Amino acid sequence: MKKIEIACFNVKSAIIASKAGADRIEFCEGYEIGGITPKIKDVKEVKNKIRTDLYVMIRPVGGKFNYTEKAFLQMKQSIQEMKLLGVDGFVFGILTPQNTIDIERNKELLELAKPLPCTFHRAFDTIEDKKTALSILITLGFTTVLTSGIITTALEGKEILKTLLQLSKNKITIMPGGGIRATNIQLLDSYINASYYHSAALKKEEEITDFDEVIQLKKNLS
Repeated sequence: MKKIEIACFNVKSAIIASKAGADRIEFCEGYEIGGITPKIKDVKEVKNKIRTDLYVMIRPVGGKFNYTEKAFLQMKQSIQEMKLLGVDGFVFGILTPQNTIDIERNKELLELAKPLPCTFHRAFDTIEDKKTALSILITLGFTTVLTSGIITTALEGKEILKTLLQLSKNKITIMPGGGIRATNIQLLDSYINASYYHSAALKKEEEITDFDEVIQLKKNLS
């Protein structure tokens, strides 16, 4: 059965997405900068109010995906703290200054996260050699990669997404994300046939999840 993950940028949105039937929630804050690590108190509140699988973004600052030692230590601390709250998984991705996957740092975070599953986020879209990057992510042990195929939308990146799905050979979940709405998810799915999709499902010009949009996303995938 095809599933949908909803990106939520505040507690209210996470509750709405859960009630609307989201299969999983990616929880973060800072919509305007692409999502960063949420506050501990907000994660705790969400965990107390929903039963939907909750993956938490581990990204201390917006911008590029290579981090100072101080920021990296912050990422490790966040994983340890969030695990104690009983979250279901993590979302992160560290690149080198050369815009390739930082193998050692990602490996450290994956070890800290065990046994919880981890998604490599859309830092992947900025990497030029996606075939090699995908192979590295599989070897490291990521369970999912969130990608539009390119830097903009999943529809625009559908050719790359289809290729990535073929290359994955079911060793990692390719989760398309980027501009996915109820109005285009059927078209995208008919072309690439992924098992998991990612959408913010926001109300127009707001940072709040649209209950009806989540319902329609699921309906159009069924």
